[in-house]
Amino acid sequence: MSSVPSTAIVPRSPASLREAWVALVGLSAVFLFEMLDNSILNVALPTIGRELHASTVALQWVTGAYAVVFGGLMLAFGALSDRVGRRRVMLVGLLLLAMASLATAFVTTAEQLIAVRVAMGVAAAMTTPGSMALAFRLFDDDGLRVRAITLISTVGLVGLAIGPTAGGLVLAIAPWQVLLLVNVPIAALAFLCVRLGVQRDVASDLHRDPVDIAGALLGTATIVMALVAPTLFVSDGASSWLPWTVTAGAIAAATLFVLRERTARHPLLDLSLLALPLVSSGLAFKAATGIATAGLGYLVTLQLQLAWGWPPALAAIGLLPQVVVLVASGPFVNPFVQRVGFDRAAWLSASAVVVGLAVYGLLGSFGYVWVAIALVLVAAGMRVVGVVAGTNVLRGLPKERTTIGAALVDTVSEVASGVGIAVTGTILAALFTGSIATADWSARQAAEFQESVTIAGVVLTVAAAALVGWGIIRGRRVPR
Repeated sequence: MSSVPSTAIVPRSPASLREAWVALVGLSAVFLFEMLDNSILNVALPTIGRELHASTVALQWVTGAYAVVFGGLMLAFGALSDRVGRRRVMLVGLLLLAMASLATAFVTTAEQLIAVRVAMGVAAAMTTPGSMALAFRLFDDDGLRVRAITLISTVGLVGLAIGPTAGGLVLAIAPWQVLLLVNVPIAALAFLCVRLGVQRDVASDLHRDPVDIAGALLGTATIVMALVAPTLFVSDGASSWLPWTVTAGAIAAATLFVLRERTARHPLLDLSLLALPLVSSGLAFKAATGIATAGLGYLVTLQLQLAWGWPPALAAIGLLPQVVVLVASGPFVNPFVQRVGFDRAAWLSASAVVVGLAVYGLLGSFGYVWVAIALVLVAAGMRVVGVVAGTNVLRGLPKERTTIGAALVDTVSEVASGVGIAVTGTILAALFTGSIATADWSARQAAEFQESVTIAGVVLTVAAAALVGWGIIRGRRVPR
């Protein structure tokens, strides 16, 4: 008996984006979920805090848990996808996303909501890196590949931009659970389109190298413990053994991760790639942007609704400057990059993000106009960084490493976002007395909140500026 190998018949690659519209709709829906989920809950945090009686720390982890799990598992699932199939892992992740989102309807405590967000983080780690990899493999022509990835990224960025505004408007007429239940139809659409529009993985496009399970566990443990430790110092105090133990565990896990990746025959992450100038500079710019945007979004949402007493719908309107810049500046990105070049565009846009964060931290308490200026600067910088920094990372990698490069860019962004939220939430928890979700603050609490905003803004600005400076220095080592 004879059989026909699975690789004998190779479907013709689409000759245009229109021919691949079903697949592109599905992959765009995947990226939309990831970016929308990053931003849509921010505007609902005060409402969630009141209804679930959440502490400041718990409220922080409603958003932070998603970023921590997503960032910690993305490289691991990226490596697994290259072995068992990108399409297969994505479809499983979409099913998990739908089930986790449905569970939101039954949430009654902050701890249950955090568990739901953890499951969503796992689903995002299974789906997001694969969306770019599958889009790249849909086409044989490099021009079509670029256009497809640009299309998917634009859809996701629109989701990031409209998330807070849409969330605020929804809260005016519906319970906050709707903000997560919306993931169910998005996941269903993505599952159907990916299953119908993306061909099964070809065996020759996968490899059978052993998965670096030890490296994946150590990397995830490092990220989680590093983000949990600051919160424990505030909640348990410096005299407690627990925060010091977690800090020591994070350092030990990081050390073991580096040793593992340097000695493993098939490492999860080849650390030598991080030393390449374009790679390290691009990742530094992405990290600076992630820290700044996450911290700013968290602080502005709380300030507008809690400190200034704006209702959710008005707070959503207050975030419109960011939305307008993110959506309307798309046609100007390529001309700007062509005019100043990739390298200069990267550090100029990253610097704009840092300046915007500094404006908010130092001047945001003097009126909404300064908040709007900060939102515009950060949005304009983020719009360009989102294109050029990731592209620079891929430019600096060998051609056979572009998939791990894309996962690395996403991982750095998510981890940086988690750091931004963790630092901001920790400072608020340390300086603000009482429950931050109460409707009426005392004069003392209002002063404590403003002090927290200023300190958090300055701390995040310094951290982001240091990363941008490092990125500029590394970028200058690229051979001209």
